[in-house]
This record gives sequence, C-alpha cells and structure tokens, in this order.
Amino acid sequence: MDSLNVSRRKMLLGTGASIAALAATKGTLPALAQENAKPVPATPEQIRRMEWWHAAKFGMFIHFGLYSQHARHEWAMEDEAIPIGEYTPLAQQFNPKPGSQRAWAKLAKAAGMKYMVMTTKHHEGFCNFDTKLTDYCATKQGPKRDLVREYVEAARAEGLRVGFYYSLMDWHHPDGARCATDPEARKRFVAYTHGLIRELMTNYGKIDVLWYDVSWPLNREGWESDKMNAMVRELQPDIIVNNRNQMPGDFSTPEQKIVAETNGRAWESCMTLNDSWGYQRADDNWKSSKTVVRNLISCARDGGNYLLNIGPRGDGSIPEESVQVLTEVGHWMATSGDTIYKSDLCQPRRSNYASYTRTGNTLYMHIHFWPGTDVAISGLQTKVKSARLLKTGEAVTVTQDPYRVHLTGLPARAPDSPVTTIALDCESEPTQDTDFVRKNKPRAGV
Repeated sequence: MDSLNVSRRKMLLGTGASIAALAATKGTLPALAQENAKPVPATPEQIRRMEWWHAAKFGMFIHFGLYSQHARHEWAMEDEAIPIGEYTPLAQQFNPKPGSQRAWAKLAKAAGMKYMVMTTKHHEGFCNFDTKLTDYCATKQGPKRDLVREYVEAARAEGLRVGFYYSLMDWHHPDGARCATDPEARKRFVAYTHGLIRELMTNYGKIDVLWYDVSWPLNREGWESDKMNAMVRELQPDIIVNNRNQMPGDFSTPEQKIVAETNGRAWESCMTLNDSWGYQRADDNWKSSKTVVRNLISCARDGGNYLLNIGPRGDGSIPEESVQVLTEVGHWMATSGDTIYKSDLCQPRRSNYASYTRTGNTLYMHIHFWPGTDVAISGLQTKVKSARLLKTGEAVTVTQDPYRVHLTGLPARAPDSPVTTIALDCESEPTQDTDFVRKNKPRAGV
C-alpha cells in the first residue's frame, strides 16, 4: 500500500496536479473530496445496512498480488521505477498454493475478526480474479485460478463477511496515467474500470464491503463516481462502500492512525502489522499483540472499526510473526471480546496505564501496564457498585471518594495477557472529569 513509513494516500494530494508532481508527492491522508469535509449522520438506510459492520468492530485486511511474489513492498513497482517489461514476468511466477486462503480465514476467525477485505486489484494493475477485460489476471497467468473466488469461498466457510478492495489507480494499464490529460484515454480507462467493478459485483454472490483506493489521477466527475456507485448499489443493494472514489460513501478510512469521525459518521482505521501492506521479507518491525489490542480498544471506545492487515507471501503462506500476534490477540478476545463487540461510545480515557470501553453502565478498565496490587481511576462521575476481574470473575475491592475510585487487593502480577480487564458496574453511565479533580481535590495544608 505505502512506501516505507509514508502513506500511499499521498498520491491523492495532487489530484489536480501534473503526473510528475503527483508521483513525487507522497504524504499523509488528505481530505478526499469536499463531500467528506463535513460528515453527516447516517441515514436510516445506512443504519440498516451497516448494523452488522458496527457490531463486527474487527476485520482482516489482506494485501496479495504480484508484489507478494516480489517480496519488496507493494509499492516497489513505483518506488523502484521498475519497468513494465521487468515487472510483468512476476505474473507467471506468482502461483499461490491451492487452499492457502483457508488459513487466512481460519486465522481471522481465531483472532476474533468478523470480516475480511482482500485486494482484488492493487495499484500494479494485476487482477486476482477472472475477467474478460484483460489477460493480466490470475486465471490467465501463473495461478490459472480465480484467487478472488477462492478467497470468497474461504471467508464464507468460516462465517466471515466478504469485502473487496479495488484500486482505481493503475500503473500497468496504458491509459492509467494518460487518462488525466487525454479525453479518449479517460473514456477507455473509465469504461475498463467500471467494467471490472461490474464483474466483481456480479460474479461472486453477495458482497458485503467495497473498499475503493487511490483515485489518482481523476476526480469524481472524471471517474464518473456517481454512476459507478449507482451501478454497485444496483448490483449489491446491501453493500457498504468506503469514501475513496471521491464520494463520501458509507464510512471514512483513516490510515495508520486512529482518528474518530464526528456527527455520527462511521469510520474504520486500517493499519499494518509491520510497516508494509504487501509482503516485504525484510520488514521486521512487527506490532506486538499488546499494541494491536490497545488499538482495537481505542477504535471501539470511539465507535470505530479496526481493519488490520496481513501480507501473505507469494505462495499464500502467512508470515509466522503475523500468526503469532493474531493468535495471541484471539486468546484475549476469547475472554474479553464482548467488551469490544458490545461497546458503546465511551467518554472516560484518562489513565497512565489503562484504556476504557463501555457497555451501558458497565465500564471496562483495560490495563496494559500492570502496576501491581492496586489501580485507580481519577474523576469518575458515578458510583461504582462493584468490580471484578473479567478473566477470572474474582471480585475486586472498591473504595471511592469524589476524586478517586481505588481498586485494591489485586494480584501482584497481571492475571491476563496482553491486557487485563476489570469490569466496573456503575449506577449510571460512567463519565470522567479530571479537571474537577484538579480544581477541587484538597491540597496540602488546606
């Protein structure tokens, strides 16, 4: 997706600029279109379609393509300026093992993920699906199989929802850049793009998510995005669509950061497990399971989803580090998953060693740095009736004054890993006011 630690969204910054300027301009996720600048509350129809998605909270992103075979990052073709003739032979070398996608789906389910989103076509232009519109596709090259169909069947076998990623930007198609300045090239390339999306929306049964990416080099009008989305909705009436084709869509997509939307707008933070979206054999900067769980908690606390990426190798196998981290996350989710799936918006967040989620009047204190035999919450504005360790059900002693909730008698070592959760049953919805404590707590000599 991106190059080193910079975002692939950087290409979007120069939508109206020259091709050369765009290629050189890589930065953080910008405002996509004016429609996305002022989020609006969900419509009743969106609420209906997105009910499952809001409940799911946690999904798996999969970047898989010729770059997986190349093993040097999904942006290698662009960032290393690899000539087309040097890159395209990867299409014959790329031949993942049949059944490898079942392992992806099983890992996603074991990790507590509820949906998957796989790259059907990334920026390199190679189609992982059977298409009548190009020979640069999985069924006519090395695999001689429809990799998207295998993915769909694997996800459904594990009871997971199915999402398709589709990159509008295309480094392989001869009109992929030319369309910015050549009207006839634009017509050809837009027809090609709409045709590929139509095939994806027609040939694989019910699809739950369409995840557009990188609208360079055209704007909403150039892509005919209104027509594009109307076609998608006609073919898949219940589908959820993101905001990266220069239209607001159903949800926003902060990348490599957690930024909550406003005014009730849905959002999903997408992140890598290391620093690469596609397989990069030398990238060893893996997130720990503790970091993943903390990120998931942060998303759930603010009403968002967490889409976490794996980058399988060219043979379809998952890097062992990814398996280890997601397995550890799954063990935690087996006990604490409901604190994520059933969470409501949660206002408390101030702590040096914990983060919070909430379901109704129950506050969950997720302690990621276990301090010892006692913990405290400052400025809680409701009475705590009882508390318990979620892992064991063991009661926790609670004392409370207007400034502090003090939980004592805890084990010296954390009873759960990578995060220990304490459930606090409160009299009313828990909120936190640490300014009240700062202003009113008695000081020395007063």
